[in-house]
Amino acid sequence: MKDRLVGNVLTVCFACVGGVVGHLGFGLLLNQGFYAMVLPGGLAGLAAGIPRSRSLVVPVLCGLLAIVAGLLTEYRFAPFLADGSFKYFLAHTLDLRPLTLLLIGLGGFLGFWVPFRRLIPGQPDTVPQRANESE
Repeated sequence: MKDRLVGNVLTVCFACVGGVVGHLGFGLLLNQGFYAMVLPGGLAGLAAGIPRSRSLVVPVLCGLLAIVAGLLTEYRFAPFLADGSFKYFLAHTLDLRPLTLLLIGLGGFLGFWVPFRRLIPGQPDTVPQRANESE
C-alpha cells in the first residue's frame, strides 16, 4: 500500500516540476522567437512518466496539471490587453488563438498519455487459483 502511494505522489510531484520547467523553457524559447506552447504540458507529462503509478486517477490529474501549466504560461506571457486580470483571462480562454488552444490541448494530452502508458496494473484483491485446482 505504501509503495502505491509513494509512486502516485511521486508521479504528481514530477508532473508539477515538469510543468514549472516547461514554463521557464517556454519563456526562454519565446525570447528567441519560438512559440512552444506545448512545452509546459509536454514536459509535465514526460516528467510524470519517470516514476510509475498504479492509479488511473494519477494520469488524469497529470493531464489536468498540464493544461493548467499551459494556461498559466499563456496568461503570464500574453495576457489580454483589455483586462490583465487572471479572472478575465479564465473567462475568455476560448477567445485565444486556435493554435494556442491546440498546443495547450496537445500538452494536456501528453500530460495524460505518458503517465497513462506507464501505468502499473493493480494487484488483484483475491489470490488467483492454481491451474491444477478444480473450480
